[in-house]
Amino acid sequence: MLADRESAELAKRLIADTCSRFAIPDGQLTIHADRGSSMRSKPVAFLLADLGVTKTHSRPHVSDDNPYSESHFRTLKYRPKFPDRFGSIQDARAFCQRFFPWYNDEHHHSGIGLLTPATLHFGLAEKAQQHRQSVLTAAYHDHPERFVHRHPKPLEIPTEVWINKPPATEENTQ
Repeated sequence: MLADRESAELAKRLIADTCSRFAIPDGQLTIHADRGSSMRSKPVAFLLADLGVTKTHSRPHVSDDNPYSESHFRTLKYRPKFPDRFGSIQDARAFCQRFFPWYNDEHHHSGIGLLTPATLHFGLAEKAQQHRQSVLTAAYHDHPERFVHRHPKPLEIPTEVWINKPPATEENTQ
């Protein structure tokens, strides 16, 4: 959602629509939010409780409090044709209408095994990895001299992604 203002009602609508559209089951989603008034509002808090959504907040007074969001914004700002300034909210929406499909469906992310977010989200990662393995195997058979250490393998499919993973303790490793 790209809006000309931030409000609790807009945040509530975005979260409810997203959970409904993607049939997100209770207890599966965690939203990492800034400390803005809309994300701390009672309507949003009640909605998140109703939907079984866990909420975390950014660290106060830290400019890079959410490395995933910061990385996403950097990718957005460094795309070709990103303007110094948008002429209107309609111009910004038009840019984002092209950006988000590219980001989700075409851009391969290093943090998720060089898969696209859509591939991972929609359960297509295993099929993508099988295809990659067949391509790598063919490359190995055609040019084994390029692979001096071992037979090539695709990166592993991540099972979880963390912002700040808690340190392993005996209690949470069992």
